[in-house]
Amino acid sequence: MKNILCFGEILWDAFGAEKVAGGAPMNVARHLAQQGADVLFASRVGNDTSGQGLVQFLKDGGLYSNLIQTDNKLLTCEVTVQLDAQGQATYIIPQPVSWDNIQTTEALNEAAINASAIIYGSLACREVTTRDTLLNLLNETTALKVFDVNLRPPHYTLSTIETLVAGADVVKMNEDEAALLIGGNTHNLKENIVEFQKKYHPKTICVTRGEHGAMAWHDYAFYQHPGYTVNVIDTVGAGDAFLATFVNGLLANKPMPVTLEQACRIGAFVAGKRGANPIYGEDEVNYLKIK
Repeated sequence: MKNILCFGEILWDAFGAEKVAGGAPMNVARHLAQQGADVLFASRVGNDTSGQGLVQFLKDGGLYSNLIQTDNKLLTCEVTVQLDAQGQATYIIPQPVSWDNIQTTEALNEAAINASAIIYGSLACREVTTRDTLLNLLNETTALKVFDVNLRPPHYTLSTIETLVAGADVVKMNEDEAALLIGGNTHNLKENIVEFQKKYHPKTICVTRGEHGAMAWHDYAFYQHPGYTVNVIDTVGAGDAFLATFVNGLLANKPMPVTLEQACRIGAFVAGKRGANPIYGEDEVNYLKIK
């Protein structure tokens, strides 16, 4: 069975005095593993106490491998997370850190070549070394290439985003990111998605819409789900849970309405819990009600 490779940042999210292991691609990997996927995670930590803590965290969760590199100069990343009254998160991210320096290795090349899908985001591509490593991997593999736009101002340039979109088979973004990249608003979102697809040619485009669910363009058709009612605790990891479920559905060739419904359900469940990686099964998520 081929692996799903998640590539990019791992870090500590600091909620005041509390620190929680995070990073979008790592969260996606954890949700994929929880859903039974065969997943590998590639990143780089510092040679410091924080890095050792993340390595142990990955070992405990079954995600540690020789794809986790150690940097002897750059520190492990620790991010300050701020939540507003609605549980929406903003992030203060130091630069440079260890995952800005992910190197090309034989093990990483092999993982990419053997992958059924590669999931990557924009944040880890803010520095040239990691960006070049990723682009080289994407050029060497026939895997499904899944770009999680995941913009973290000011840690991106539009030219880099355009490069990452151009190489992607699947592009997932939220409404704010869609407004920036494809323009317009919810009233003309479909028209703008069509123009975006004509320019960059991804096979699938998905726009998450928070409490209003999600929209997907796939196989030249649009699909929508209105979302689920949930009392939001915090939104950290909700999009990652959505993406993991969405990719699992694509790889399993599930009908898009089913894939979109399941992704919205899991994303809403995570938004209703503290932290990015709550444990869940069918019983935990089936209580959610469609809006």
